[in-house]
Amino acid sequence: MLQIDQATDMLAVIDVQPTFMPGGELPVVGGDEIVPVINHLLCNRFRSAFATQDWHPRGHLSFASAHPGAAPFDVVAMPYGPQVLWPDHAIQGSLNAALHPGLHQDRLQMILRKGCNRSIDSYSAFSENDRATSTGLAEWLRARGVRRLFFCGLATDYCVAWSAEDAVASGFEAVVLEDACRGIGSPGPDGRDSLTVGRQRMIAAGVALQDTTALG
Repeated sequence: MLQIDQATDMLAVIDVQPTFMPGGELPVVGGDEIVPVINHLLCNRFRSAFATQDWHPRGHLSFASAHPGAAPFDVVAMPYGPQVLWPDHAIQGSLNAALHPGLHQDRLQMILRKGCNRSIDSYSAFSENDRATSTGLAEWLRARGVRRLFFCGLATDYCVAWSAEDAVASGFEAVVLEDACRGIGSPGPDGRDSLTVGRQRMIAAGVALQDTTALG
């Protein structure tokens, strides 16, 4: 069992937005199913929590629509490396870009908006995809004495995985609560889907993968 230390542990709620749920622009299968699980964590398990919110301007360069002739899930070269192209999603100010209305937002200490720079995508809560532009999250966490982060949200294989990996790289312990997440599982060129690759990457980086039943 994992015993939660309310003084040094914090819940990280990643991109729990309708845009990533059934009926949204970039739906993750079962994405809406995690809202009650996360609410239980917020209200009964963790005293401290923050959330991230994908918040893209129109015409973001990670959108397939910004690249003539490209289709969603194509991969293009950007100045910072390979970039998966997405359907337009999480558009600033749109209803689907808001945090899910059923989420207990009153339990959050902070909401971090990411992906605001039109030229750079941002999966991780800690830095943009150029791996150089910090969001300031690590400093915010250290100032509050946080040592370990428990991750939940959408999607396991992208924003959750990148955030958890960066947490470890920034000196924090990281636990991904898999039953409080859902993944995209897009196919890769080597036959492995992104969820399989993401889980392997997280384990290699030192991220612990658990279910909420493991919390003491």
